[in-house]
Amino acid sequence: MNFNFTDEQIAVRDMARDFADRRVRPLADELDKTGRYPQELVKEMAGLSLMGMCVPESLGGAGMDMLAYVLALEEISTACASTGVIMSVNNSLVCEPIKSFATDEQKQRFLVPLAKGEKLGCYALTEPNAGTDAGHQETKAIKKGQSFVLNGTKQFITNGAEADLCIVYASTAPEKGVKGISAFIVETKSPGFKISKKEKKLGIKGSSCVQIVLDNVEVPEANLLHREGEGFKVAMSTLEVGRIGIAAQALGIGQAALTASLKYSKEREQFGQPIANFQAIQFMMADMATRLEAARMLTYKAAQLKGTGARTPVESSQAKLYASEMCMYNAWAAVQIHGGYGYVEDYIPERLFRDAKICEIYEGTSEVQRILIARNLIKEGLSDL
Repeated sequence: MNFNFTDEQIAVRDMARDFADRRVRPLADELDKTGRYPQELVKEMAGLSLMGMCVPESLGGAGMDMLAYVLALEEISTACASTGVIMSVNNSLVCEPIKSFATDEQKQRFLVPLAKGEKLGCYALTEPNAGTDAGHQETKAIKKGQSFVLNGTKQFITNGAEADLCIVYASTAPEKGVKGISAFIVETKSPGFKISKKEKKLGIKGSSCVQIVLDNVEVPEANLLHREGEGFKVAMSTLEVGRIGIAAQALGIGQAALTASLKYSKEREQFGQPIANFQAIQFMMADMATRLEAARMLTYKAAQLKGTGARTPVESSQAKLYASEMCMYNAWAAVQIHGGYGYVEDYIPERLFRDAKICEIYEGTSEVQRILIARNLIKEGLSDL
C-alpha cells in the first residue's frame, strides 16, 4: 500500500490537528467531568467540513476520500474521544449509507443538511436483545397505506439525544429473518419518537448514549432507505465504514496515551534520574509505539481500499480489532507508567483508560471481529481446495 499522502490529505490532517489543539483539547476534561455535549465544537466542525467529509461537494460535503477522513478523525480523537465519536457517527453511520443507498430525492432532503452540519444523525441498529445478534430485530414496521408504523426499542444510540435524523432498522417481514429487515430514515421530531433513558457511561462522556422508544412512529414510505427487506445489507455495508471510523478513533486515543507517557517519563524522576532512563519504561513505550504504527497501517489500508469503492469486510474488521486492542493496551501502559498519578483525574491517562474500552465493544466487539475474520479465512481456504 502506498501511504505517500497527497497534498490535500496532508492539508486536511493539519487543519484537523490545529483545530484539535486550539479548540478541542482545552475542553476535553470539562466534557468528561460534566458529560456536556459539545455543541459549539460540532458547529465549528461543520464549518470546517468535518461532518460530511466523504460526501460530494455537490451534496454539501467536503468531497474528500476515506483516508483523508481517517486522518482528520484520528487528530480530533487524539484531543477528545467524545468529540471524535460524534464526528464518526455522523460521517460513517449516517452520511455513508444515505450517500450509498438513498434516492436522489432523499439525498437532497436528508444528506445535504447532514453533510453541511446543519443537522445531526444517529444510527439505531442495536436493541436490548439484539446487539451482537443484529439480525434478530424485534422492532417491527407494519405497512399502513403509503407509510410504515414503527414500534420497538433501540439501545446504546450515540448522538441519540441531539440527533435530527435517525437511521432505524426494523423488521417488515419477521418470518424472513435477516431478509425481512428494512432501513428507514426517521426524523426524531416525529410523534412517538422518544428518548427514554440517557446512559451513564464509563467513558466518552461528552457524547450522548441513549435508549430510544418507537411508539407507533409513522414513517412515510418515501423514507425507506434502499429496498424493503434489504436493510441488513445496508447495515453490514455501513458497518464496514463505521469500523474504520472506530479504528481511527482508537488511533487517536493510542497516540494521546503514548504522547502523555513520553512527556511524563522525561519529567518524572526516581532514584535521581528521569524514569525514561529505565529499561522497563522504555520497553513499554517501545511496545506502545510499535502497536500504534501497526494499527495505523491496518486502518489506513482499510480506508484506502474502501475509498476505491470495494467491499472491505475483512480489512475493516482487522483494523477495528487491532486498533481497539492497541488503544486499550496503550491506555493501560500510560496508567502504569504514570503510577499512582495515572489513577487520578488530574492526569490524562485516567480519562484515556476509560475512553479506550468502548472501542473494543461498539460497532462489533473484538470477539465478533475475530469471528468475521476467521469465517473469511475458512471460506477462502475452502475455495482454494
